[in-house]
Amino acid sequence: MRFRFTVPPIFLAGLLPVLTTLAVVGYVNAQFAPATGSVLADNNPIVIRAEDASAPVVIPSVVKASEGEWGKLEYFPIFLEAPSHLVDRFPLPSPKPKWVLPAAVAENLAAFFTQNGLSEAEAGLIANSRETIKEGELVYVFPPPSLVEGMSSEVRAKLYKVLRNFPQNEYHVDPVLITEGTVESWFATAELRPELVQFISKLSYLRGDTLAFSDLPLLMGLAQGEAEARAIMKALTRTRSLIVKMVLDRSVSVPNIMKYWTTGLNLRRKDVEPMLHSVIETQGADKLDILHLLPAMPRKYVMTYPDFSLGLEGTFPDCHWTSLNFFNYTVEPYLLDSRLATTAVLERFNPVEPPYRFGDILFFLDAETGDAFHSCVHIADDIVFTKNGRNLLSPWIFTKVEDVRKVYLFDGNGRIQGFRNKKAPTSEADLPATTGM
Repeated sequence: MRFRFTVPPIFLAGLLPVLTTLAVVGYVNAQFAPATGSVLADNNPIVIRAEDASAPVVIPSVVKASEGEWGKLEYFPIFLEAPSHLVDRFPLPSPKPKWVLPAAVAENLAAFFTQNGLSEAEAGLIANSRETIKEGELVYVFPPPSLVEGMSSEVRAKLYKVLRNFPQNEYHVDPVLITEGTVESWFATAELRPELVQFISKLSYLRGDTLAFSDLPLLMGLAQGEAEARAIMKALTRTRSLIVKMVLDRSVSVPNIMKYWTTGLNLRRKDVEPMLHSVIETQGADKLDILHLLPAMPRKYVMTYPDFSLGLEGTFPDCHWTSLNFFNYTVEPYLLDSRLATTAVLERFNPVEPPYRFGDILFFLDAETGDAFHSCVHIADDIVFTKNGRNLLSPWIFTKVEDVRKVYLFDGNGRIQGFRNKKAPTSEADLPATTGM
């Protein structure tokens, strides 16, 4: 689904179209990546080796974000997987690999595949296959599993970059993404047989700065039964989120950090200032989960998956619904409508440049077309609140903005544009020293 909104030149000098991301089955993930820049780890990460693989497995440690107007933050990554009752709602893929192409390609399939990395022998094998089916404006190609498995990662990346241009290739459009470390590290705590993890590693390829895996049909062919097939599908929904805590000690100026977390809008339904003082004054209680600093909506949804009641309006929440409802105590269903969501952005927000403040909405825009692939909410430092896709298998998470960039701007052809509520103070100096929340 696409929606576009026209921003007056005073705001963005032209058009700012917004694309609502709609993942086919929800395998695009926004994950946590290693700390960079101003982020320092408490200790060096622990490295061990898996019993069944030579690849090292990195044990993550708590990370300290750089101190700023938001206070002192610590965070560490956790993995989420979609609940079984949601995963079971989706059909298991056929174990037979399939590539879908425009019918025009059928006139010279061999040339198409040689241009995209296959050898002449491999291209000829596919072109002369009796299993190739032309249906309407599409051609369905069923390559031999041995051919697909034997492709190098370079050939796989080149060919799959072309295949993802056609939405019928759902696992190439929305692959499983491993944004940090190795496949072995990513699935170290998943309930997968070592042979399956090694198979994923072998068939992974680079998409931008991330490892991607698109050959779910071949992986299904290795399942030892339906129960394991569903366990595989559950493991492939892995998403990495962050647990974020504020460090509170007697060096912290509560009035100063309250300026940042209130935004001057008084959009909260509780006053957290006494809570912060209580933590500081309590011996041994020196940290507070930032969930307590957030509005009701993100507190309710973060680290969860949509339930079916959220589809009663005819469609499930997406990233834009999430971003625009961030400060709403009661979510607004009308923001599911692309036209009305467009109006909300134009009427309630102004474009802003970094540094971003708490609650600013970040749109990920294509540099050439102006299409917005995604939106999320800036929390603090480089941490954002996001939902990646309008689907049941996409949870609400905290993650790093750089990891969202890896998912949506992997071709390097985009930029981020911030938007701020028009009612927010125009400068930090205008923020009140303390504000009820």
